[in-house]
Amino acid sequence: MAVTVKIPTPLRKLTNGATSVDAEGSTIGAIVESLDASYPGMKERLVDESGDLRHFVNIYLNGEDVRYLAGLNSAVGDRDELSIVPAVAGGLR
Repeated sequence: MAVTVKIPTPLRKLTNGATSVDAEGSTIGAIVESLDASYPGMKERLVDESGDLRHFVNIYLNGEDVRYLAGLNSAVGDRDELSIVPAVAGGLR
């Protein structure tokens, strides 16, 4: 299954500047593995040592936060769209 993945600016150095790429897989976890195979270093930026999505990374499947679905086990279909969004931190001064 081909899935389009939107790549945020901080990760585009791994995709040679591409703003979106296609990846194969039937789950978010499989997509992450596919991305890492094509763009080495991607997985370590998205997933922590215990295999969970990093706290400062959000992945949206067709606009839905995967943390509220089945996380990395969320099923994806052909032509679905994933967006990787780094969390924005800050505060008021």
